[in-house]
Amino acid sequence: MSKQIRFCLVYRDMWQSSGKYQPRVDQLVRVAPAIVDCGCFARVETNGGAFEQVNLLYGENPNKAVRAWTKPLREAGIQCQMLERALNALRMDPVPADVRRLMFKVKKAQGVDVARSFCGLNDPRNLENSVKFAKEAGMISQVALSITHSDIHTVEYYMGVVDKVVEFGCDEIGLKDMAGVGRPATLGKLVKAIKEKYPHILVQYHGHTGPGFSVASTLEVAKAGADIIDVAVEPLSWGMVHPDVITIQAMLKDAGFDVPEINMNAYMEVRRLTQEFMDDFLGYWIDPKNRISTSLLVGCGLPGGMMGSMMADLKGVHKAINMSLKASGQKELSEDELLVKLFEEVAYVWPKVGNPPLVTPFSQYVKNIALMNILQMAQGKERFSSMDQKQWDMILGKAGTLPGTLAPEIVELAKEKGYEFSTTNPQDHYPDELPKYRKLMEEQGWDVGEDEEELFEYAMHPTQYIDYKSGAAKKNFERELEAKKQQSNIKVIVKEIKLPEVVREELIAAVTAQHPDAKPVIAPSDGIVLWELPVTGQGMNPPQGTSYKEGDTVCYVEAYYGQDEVKALYDGKLLQVVASQGEKVRKGDVIAFLN
Repeated sequence: MSKQIRFCLVYRDMWQSSGKYQPRVDQLVRVAPAIVDCGCFARVETNGGAFEQVNLLYGENPNKAVRAWTKPLREAGIQCQMLERALNALRMDPVPADVRRLMFKVKKAQGVDVARSFCGLNDPRNLENSVKFAKEAGMISQVALSITHSDIHTVEYYMGVVDKVVEFGCDEIGLKDMAGVGRPATLGKLVKAIKEKYPHILVQYHGHTGPGFSVASTLEVAKAGADIIDVAVEPLSWGMVHPDVITIQAMLKDAGFDVPEINMNAYMEVRRLTQEFMDDFLGYWIDPKNRISTSLLVGCGLPGGMMGSMMADLKGVHKAINMSLKASGQKELSEDELLVKLFEEVAYVWPKVGNPPLVTPFSQYVKNIALMNILQMAQGKERFSSMDQKQWDMILGKAGTLPGTLAPEIVELAKEKGYEFSTTNPQDHYPDELPKYRKLMEEQGWDVGEDEEELFEYAMHPTQYIDYKSGAAKKNFERELEAKKQQSNIKVIVKEIKLPEVVREELIAAVTAQHPDAKPVIAPSDGIVLWELPVTGQGMNPPQGTSYKEGDTVCYVEAYYGQDEVKALYDGKLLQVVASQGEKVRKGDVIAFLN
């Protein structure tokens, strides 16, 4: 009898790997019947990391969205699957244990069947609570291994993690090949090892298509005994996303596997609606380059889903790097040259900081270290001289045990800064917080919601939840969308429109022309510039000539997850404010100049 292979449509990840936002709840409910009618999907990834957060960002209640989105799928017998980040749950930073426990209860009540849990460091200590809490809530617990390629990340290494999480009681193992750099033969050997040792454990493979391995990997893992394959659909399949179900189904069918047939009329309806959602508003945040696969990712191992944000980062920092290179008489870099330089720097940095699998949030940390290294070296400074606290927490072991060994220079730098390395359970650093948020909701007169889902949302995403409740999130999103629409229509009239970005570019050009030695202050993240905290009234820009020492806080950027401090990277006096109080900036933008 032929081995049966089932398919999971990763509808959430299709969008996350393409752009910033997810479809609205009304759009999700419209596409659900067509997904059901395709007849080939046993599972749909409906929600999880990034989903709830970005719904809040455009003013939509994610709890209502999840309930409405999962209902028609589950009524049709399709399992709904979520993604969560273990210690980080649904956000980029660690989450207290009581909030993590409530998450699984809430998501089960909202109609989610499968909890796919991954730790970016593959640290079993971070995964133990995920398995325990998922099982307590009555969910299927799937532990996903964060797949990457190095001398450290062997079949034996991954089996060590599998042994632990099976001991914890997980039901399934996922292979989360988030960068698509897992080598097909090795992944086949890993699945074979899992199936031989734990024949009762279901195995699901998730591979991005960026560097081009994932179709071959799919065939290898299927031959080795994998049970479910994650797939996408047009117009978002391929590129930096996932293989299309049509190709995977045809390949596995030819190889003799028992695979479901695809209702092509329904597939075309899913395709049409997905394109309609892109045309409505989601496409404004999708970089056309995301449609392209690139073998450049084979070397650096960065996830394809990061390409959009990475290209945006490069565009901002590109100017600052070239300003520094020009000031020192060096050759300026083209965008392609800078991209290659970044990939090379990531490959250099990665083993120095302990080979963390390059998945959220550690892929962002490693990429940001590499990007700032390039900027620092262009300014004549040393590598690793501009790392933020989140990056140091990873290095110091506060997020879990790193797979590799830290380079001696990183250890020495930590000692110079007086930092201490941690070997304790990462969860111990983050005490329970639900009582605090329950009290805050009582004070505000806010309802904790059905199954305490509103309490959960507030505790998980406090800043975004407040903005959602106040209406600020929706207003900010509408302004952002209008700006995107304007920018898409701008041709030769850009000078007449005078968008803030255009005005800042003109100001930057004028400053650098008059003061070639001026040193830029760079935004560390997307957000709103704050020149004072706490904010009082409208806030004031500091006067020209204000002195800063290296390491001083110059200003703040209010990002979606909280405030980022903007540090002076050198001694100097304020020459020019480029981004004033309350202005939006992108990561890498010039905020001010010192001289």
